[in-house]
Amino acid sequence: MEAFRLIGESIVVLAAILFGVRTGGVAIGLWGGVGATVLVFGFGEALGSPPIDALLIIIAVILATSTLEASGGIAWMVSVAARMIVRRPRAVTLVAPLVSLLFSIGAGTSNILFSLLPVIQEVSVRAGVRPSKPISVSVVATSIALACSPVSAAMAAMIAIMDERGDGWSILQLLAITIPAAVIGVIVTALLVGRFGGADPDRADGADRIDLDSLATVTSATTRRGRATALVYLGGVLLIIVFGLFEPLRPVDTTGEVVGVATMIQLIMLVAATLIVLIGRPEISSIPSTAIFRGGMVAAIAFFGLAWMIDTYLSAHADTVEAGLASWVAEWPWAMTIAVFLVAVLTTSQSTATRMIVPIALAAGLPIGLVAGLWVGALGGIYLLPTNGLQIAAASFDTTGSTKLGRRLYDHSFFVPSLLITAATSLAGAGIGALVA
Repeated sequence: MEAFRLIGESIVVLAAILFGVRTGGVAIGLWGGVGATVLVFGFGEALGSPPIDALLIIIAVILATSTLEASGGIAWMVSVAARMIVRRPRAVTLVAPLVSLLFSIGAGTSNILFSLLPVIQEVSVRAGVRPSKPISVSVVATSIALACSPVSAAMAAMIAIMDERGDGWSILQLLAITIPAAVIGVIVTALLVGRFGGADPDRADGADRIDLDSLATVTSATTRRGRATALVYLGGVLLIIVFGLFEPLRPVDTTGEVVGVATMIQLIMLVAATLIVLIGRPEISSIPSTAIFRGGMVAAIAFFGLAWMIDTYLSAHADTVEAGLASWVAEWPWAMTIAVFLVAVLTTSQSTATRMIVPIALAAGLPIGLVAGLWVGALGGIYLLPTNGLQIAAASFDTTGSTKLGRRLYDHSFFVPSLLITAATSLAGAGIGALVA
């Protein structure tokens, strides 16, 4: 009987995910709520817990980053990134993805790449490089970048998991594994795509140097207020690391317990957003209209519904599911990478994949360092299918047509880079994690 119930509920969960992904947008979260309801009223399961801590972190970060965008801080960060890219135009396939990784880590969102894609495309054309190479690697680099950012949704889910454990790692310990693994993964992927990613145009006319002011896709004219707000935001990111590292700096709550890192992130981001408003003086009404706010809230709703359904499902079958997956993971740790990768593919959500699989891997007895190393690489699955808005934008920005979405699920420009960055980053992460652990 238990087997039939498990199969039936698994079908409900998969159907909710597929219907949500097919519809897209906030529908992913809506179908997650429907799935949870069916599990509760249709199968009589106890309702799981919504991911409140992770969700509040996501909302606080969205508020800070959208305020930063409205204040001109994102524009300043883009101009800085553009300066870094144009310095070595012939090496744009390597430089652009590393810059995209760095700025996605700092911003805590891949949305910053929307503003950089036209720059990468123009520099590629003028340097005589096939645009699909740097564009595709830059896009997939943002997937693993979110495992390296103290203020990303994926890290929010990981921090919530760490706070629930007595032996959970600090943010700095996690970053010590994820950041170097991500850098190695991006470099390896960029070199392979640069070598085997298709023929370049005639490089005889390619530019060795490009003046930033000559680019039609970016302006170097930024405001002092924009720069100041960006520095405030980045200061908040650094402050999160400090509070995560030094527990005595954190206050206590009404029960006398030291406040967790998840709560500190919420406080710091709210304060940072307030300072950004005071310094940048944006129109308050413009903040909800920013691209980051709209995209971030869609992602938050998607995570809310899906994570609630997944928690309900796993709570109902914790012994069966965890025992099965735990035995696989214990005997073959790479099973965790595959599991996170597949959930990321199905849900297009790194945070949901984190919340669903990482606790199972830890329960199987895998060291936290190894789990962190495998986790960062597995998040590359989010771009395996051409269903993400960033991929669609990347293809539309490439006026040469070299960046393609394809007609099948595997013939698009991001398929191979996604697999490469997952494999390279997971291998590097496993090695670093094993050493650190």
